[in-house]
Amino acid sequence: MDSDKNMYKKDVDFTELASQDAEFKNILKPNGQVDFSDPESVQQLTKSLLKRDFGLKLDLPPDRLCPAVPNRLNYLLWIQDLLDTSTPTPSLDDTHDPTRPVIGLDVGTGASAIYPLLGCSHYPTWRFACTDTDPHSFTFARKNITQNNLSNRVRLLQTEPDGPLLPLDDLGLDTIDFTLTNPPFFTSPADLIASASLKSRPPSSVCTGAPSEMVTPGGETAFVARMIAESIPLGQRVRWFTAQLGKLGSVSTVIKELKEKGVKNWAVGELVQGRTKRWVVGWSWVGWRPAVRVARGAVGVAGGDLPFPSEAVAVKVVVEAEKVGRRVDEAVAGLGGKWKWDADGGVGVGFVARNTWSRAARRKGGGMEEEGDEMAFGFRIYVRGVPKEEKKPAETEVVVRWLKGDDSVLFESFCGMIKRKVEAQ
Repeated sequence: MDSDKNMYKKDVDFTELASQDAEFKNILKPNGQVDFSDPESVQQLTKSLLKRDFGLKLDLPPDRLCPAVPNRLNYLLWIQDLLDTSTPTPSLDDTHDPTRPVIGLDVGTGASAIYPLLGCSHYPTWRFACTDTDPHSFTFARKNITQNNLSNRVRLLQTEPDGPLLPLDDLGLDTIDFTLTNPPFFTSPADLIASASLKSRPPSSVCTGAPSEMVTPGGETAFVARMIAESIPLGQRVRWFTAQLGKLGSVSTVIKELKEKGVKNWAVGELVQGRTKRWVVGWSWVGWRPAVRVARGAVGVAGGDLPFPSEAVAVKVVVEAEKVGRRVDEAVAGLGGKWKWDADGGVGVGFVARNTWSRAARRKGGGMEEEGDEMAFGFRIYVRGVPKEEKKPAETEVVVRWLKGDDSVLFESFCGMIKRKVEAQ
């Protein structure tokens, strides 16, 4: 997660945690390890991490899922990267703006309400809406939100199993920034048992989840397919719809569904924490495109399931960066759209309403945009020196980052135009 420090990049030091938290010290084994087959020990690890690292208090029933804090934080960090690199108000870089208000919807928040708790603690300007269908989990979720003084930042709604997954109107929300969910993995109790029997080694931690948290008709892919269907009428009311998947094979099924429904902007990520690996998929009906490292960050996912790369090296030339920058500035300024160039930093951001650079566009009368035209294609251009190799002349490269739009052919055409303009002088 490049945009924010992941405090759990290294394994948790249990000895250190025990020295800081007496309740955790009481459950630590003599060899300095946690008994992950014991539900109380697993719960205490989660409670102690939340207390030490986020100042949060958690109460959980013994018969509901106990969330692993590092894995949940990883999902939120990926969403942060997704939002930061696809903002409707792009700057000259993709840095995180800690003052930007953000609203997220947690579908199936569970007894812990872990995502709103973590999100509100980690991001002071984030707010959440949460749903759950299970009355028992809902009661504990409300308690956890209340006892952490987050009632003014978290809105709860108990929903029905056959009701909408994304009830924005019932929550009184017009627009939000993202949705997140950990859908049940399994299609039936038999599927759950069969999956466990196929594992080559025992699970790393005991599972206390109720059937409503583990099983849903059709499994996680059917659950996400419902979300995709509901996302269509919501459209641009939600910047990013996201879901975490527990099975690698589910990724291709979900991407196929997205393509069939006409989605042109999606992202696939991979969350790895110790032995646990999960995959995250996001899709948007808005044309703001995330960075490659966010949208194509899943190892082992088929290339056809990944979105078109949003970044390309347009050209490399043996010319000083300052001269290349002037050529880029002149070329883009002549297109007639919106263009801001920082000569000192060697970076610029621009928007055009349509293709105004190709011969075909000129024959059709393409030219300066008229007042009121939508800036349908957005881009960021970097001009920077390439690390010099021995016995080779110094080079400058021009990298084009696709910021906005649905037409990959237009993006490639723009990169080709930049290449020609830089090389022609």
